[in-house]
Amino acid sequence: MRANVWRVSIVGLLLSGLWVGAAQARTLDTAFGDVEVTGTPERVVTLYEGALDASLAAGVTPLGAVTTRGGDNVAEYVEAHLGDERPAIMGVVREINIEAVLEQRPELILAPAQLSEAQYRLLSQIAPTIVPPSQPIAPDNWKDEARLYGEALNRQAAIEAAINAVEERAAELASALEDTGVSGSAFVVRWMPGGPMVMSKNLFAAGLLDQVGLTVEDAGLVSERGVHSDVLSLENLSQVDGDWLFLATLNKDGREALEAAKQSSAFTRLDVVQRDQVVPVNGQLWSSANGPLAAQAIFDDIEAALLP
Repeated sequence: MRANVWRVSIVGLLLSGLWVGAAQARTLDTAFGDVEVTGTPERVVTLYEGALDASLAAGVTPLGAVTTRGGDNVAEYVEAHLGDERPAIMGVVREINIEAVLEQRPELILAPAQLSEAQYRLLSQIAPTIVPPSQPIAPDNWKDEARLYGEALNRQAAIEAAINAVEERAAELASALEDTGVSGSAFVVRWMPGGPMVMSKNLFAAGLLDQVGLTVEDAGLVSERGVHSDVLSLENLSQVDGDWLFLATLNKDGREALEAAKQSSAFTRLDVVQRDQVVPVNGQLWSSANGPLAAQAIFDDIEAALLP
């Protein structure tokens, strides 16, 4: 009898503690000052690809999300993590549909660091809106953003586990590539209908390539605060002739432009082309996405392309 009373008391205390923990407000440091979030939000809208990635990694499928760059839906790599649920489209990251957000009646909005103050003022009247503080461009920025989103979702442990899994996968892949003698310089180039643009060595995908042992370069074509170069002419392609070339296209138009360029002598005479070390990749993933799920998808591409 006494044991039963003790168990009931303990269960009561635990439930009480969980309730208090769930209801307790957290104060988050955001780009627009302190924002309080209460409990564990389930009705979530994400207005940035990194926020969508972090939310899914934390186990929350958002009610709404913006489209990927160059597409009319979320990025293809995200599909594998959605199951039967699909977030409604809230516009594009640079043109958010505020009415669509309002219709979802969110408890929490996860927004990009580039959100304007005017948009923040509107969105924060709908629900607590989390905007990461701006940082200089760096390959690891995604970790700080994911942790902030994870704290807002009250799922810090899940985000930390996802980040740790990325670190462990990077170490395993680096070891495997070293064992097979894969190393050297690499360029990440996004091919647009107007031509190729060199992506910054400070971006997400470049950081992952660096982690597995490749040295990403941008040939000095990207400014310190820029994310990519201006469009290069075919005659200037020799500036991106490293040991490895990761070629990204965003959509059908980009792929068609790249296929046309492959017929030119300027492309075929590149050493990296003649060594057959050009790796075609999805630009939605390699030049636009970020987050723990995107990192794992990029590692899948690297493993498939570079390991026997």
